[in-house]
Amino acid sequence: MFFERPESGEIAILVHIELSSDADSEDPRELEELALSAGADPVAFLTGSRADPSPKFFLGAGKVDELRALVQSHQAELVIFNHALSPGQERNLEREIQCRVLDRTGLILDIFAQRARTHEGKLQVELAQLEHMSTRLVRGWTHLERQKGGIGLRGPGETQLETDRRLLRARIKSIQKRLEKVRTQREQGRRARQRAEVPTVSLVGYTNAGKSTLFNRITDSGVYAADQLFATLDPTLRRIELDDVGPAILADTVGFIKHLPHKLVESFRATLQETVEATLLLHVIDCQDEERQDHIDQVHNVLDEIGADEVPALQVFNKIDLLPGQGARVDRDEEGVPRRVWLSAQTGEGIELLMDAVRERLSGDMFHDTLSLTPEQGQFRARLYAQGAVVNERIEDDGRMSLEVRMPMRDIRQLLSRLSIPAERYLPEPVHEEDLW
Repeated sequence: MFFERPESGEIAILVHIELSSDADSEDPRELEELALSAGADPVAFLTGSRADPSPKFFLGAGKVDELRALVQSHQAELVIFNHALSPGQERNLEREIQCRVLDRTGLILDIFAQRARTHEGKLQVELAQLEHMSTRLVRGWTHLERQKGGIGLRGPGETQLETDRRLLRARIKSIQKRLEKVRTQREQGRRARQRAEVPTVSLVGYTNAGKSTLFNRITDSGVYAADQLFATLDPTLRRIELDDVGPAILADTVGFIKHLPHKLVESFRATLQETVEATLLLHVIDCQDEERQDHIDQVHNVLDEIGADEVPALQVFNKIDLLPGQGARVDRDEEGVPRRVWLSAQTGEGIELLMDAVRERLSGDMFHDTLSLTPEQGQFRARLYAQGAVVNERIEDDGRMSLEVRMPMRDIRQLLSRLSIPAERYLPEPVHEEDLW
């Protein structure tokens, strides 16, 4: 028996089961936030505990009866599980309770589909949805399926199902080709920035930590920001000017979440590449969130998965306006390097401290010293002036020129190399930056 599926689920029953076999379970409160972000109206929350999920329904028989009663009493259109369900479990539950069932992965994919605005973002979401759907395609055609062999047992069901699968595979290949073009274009842009020595600062963090609000505060942009999960999906890049550094690119990226579906990580790899290739990460953290340490760990897990765990990072503890007695400040390590900034992107308190810390982290590899040049080194002097690196100059009694020079270490190394001047004559031994994590 089959039921008509609504075009969009609104009245929803939420289901969360504590599994003793799952030490790293999902947060029930986060499920409610996800459901609200998707536009659902949660009217009941079914909870329980089991040692292991049931292979057939995920739930036990008693909980299935309880869920059916909740669906009927509330006339619910949708049941959302805070777990990953197999296609068979979804199909069995829908037959049993006569209501559409959505698991956690499907819910997150739906939110991403709503948030995508750019052509690239829509392609990435569609790819993830199609790959997720490919394992569930059979569910809509079970009444037409036939077993193999036998006269009278071969019918339109097999043909229709195979047609759908073939169309799905073709669409997935088409999207992958188009995304490959996007990746190529992004890679060209990154290479151009690298050639121009323009650093990239990428905002990362758990969803709803305030990345987009901070991005708007720094760049005076109108990026959509709201108090909901995954308010921003598409990456946004803006050029900013930093004293002692020059131009830099600030990138706002999609927020992470606990157990972010692997299909989404794969689909958004082109977008997340901005994070992998960044010069500095600003890890935005909701400082008043009780789960903040768990969220920090989850962000580190995703960074590790996409290969960005080695990128230098500066922690930004946001929303101090919601934490009584907490003012803006910068925390430094034993070597005096900024590691953590406390601020409020909403009120603007601490933004200047953040910009100073970013400048310090990006210009940490700066050359600032006094060079003693002979009159024969006029070309070297002229190049230093051309790059705006001379802070002060005085002529000594013996005719030598003492120049106070401040410029990025990479720039003076390139200049010395072009002029065939041995680097060790003016530069200290290189120091490797310590591992941040």
